[in-house]
Amino acid sequence: MATTPDYYKTLGVSRTATPEEIKKAYRKLARKYHPDAGGDEAKFKEINEAYEVLSDEKKRKLYDQYGTANENQIPFGGGDPFGGGGSGFGGFGSWADILEALRNGGGAGSGWNVTVNGQEVGGDPFGGGFGGSPFGGSGFGGSRGARPVKGEDVSVDLPVTFEEAFNGAEKHVTLRVPGKSEREKLTVKVPAGAVDGGRVRFKGHGRPGQNGGAAGDLLVVTRIQPHAYYAREGADVVLTLPVTFAEAALGDAVVVPAPDGTKVRVKVPAGTQNGTVLTVRGKGAPRVKGGGTGDLRIKVEVTVPTGLNEAQRQALEAYQAASPEPARPW
Repeated sequence: MATTPDYYKTLGVSRTATPEEIKKAYRKLARKYHPDAGGDEAKFKEINEAYEVLSDEKKRKLYDQYGTANENQIPFGGGDPFGGGGSGFGGFGSWADILEALRNGGGAGSGWNVTVNGQEVGGDPFGGGFGGSPFGGSGFGGSRGARPVKGEDVSVDLPVTFEEAFNGAEKHVTLRVPGKSEREKLTVKVPAGAVDGGRVRFKGHGRPGQNGGAAGDLLVVTRIQPHAYYAREGADVVLTLPVTFAEAALGDAVVVPAPDGTKVRVKVPAGTQNGTVLTVRGKGAPRVKGGGTGDLRIKVEVTVPTGLNEAQRQALEAYQAASPEPARPW
């Protein structure tokens, strides 16, 4: 049997890491190793596999206890399955757990496989359940009289660039349906102005239902990749503008690139302080709901020179000599 990798080591987190710490580590590594960004595809798949297990509370519990999240690899152990020293059923603490799994229609390894633009995004996104009745068949008394149960919804992260989210784009998701050899291809229309965490729903493309129940839905969640100098805050776009000490003190007009591809001349008032935010109305991203556009917010960052030539040094010394003592609060 193949050895299960150390998922904690793969993500670079401790075994006591919180879900938030795990998600943060995953996103950082996913951006670094994503194949579309020139990363290592094999490493990217390892990261997704680790996150799939550690982000799921039940799978993580199984992994921590048995060293694997695959229930088919978990032995019954030395306990009496009807009570006594051990659970008897790997991954289930009691008969109540087993009955609950049966009522919820858990399946043993769904066999799903999801790819986005040709790249796998986490193997089996549904996880595995108990797999029907422990006695064989479809449960106690078979399926006769069992009520239909709708399948679970499935969430898949869709990485998009800043430009794709700003302008809108079409992306392709491929599903390998359980028990079938063919793949189902879906086109996801990312709307202009899409936000990080936005969702597109495909009805009936989730986990299959039980006892004749309808299939769940597929939720495609947009994840905006970092940009070199833009950031999104809702429909607003944030840009950091470095200015010199002289520009901040004396004032200036600076040309900056807007995210829509145009150039904008921005007035930096005399006496502008570090951290000041200048706003250009209507130059942000389109609002998906409600119409209109957000703003371009320019955060001023006053830079301090690290290497002065003689003329610059003399000019600053003259300025210092002509300046009063700074007003400090102490």
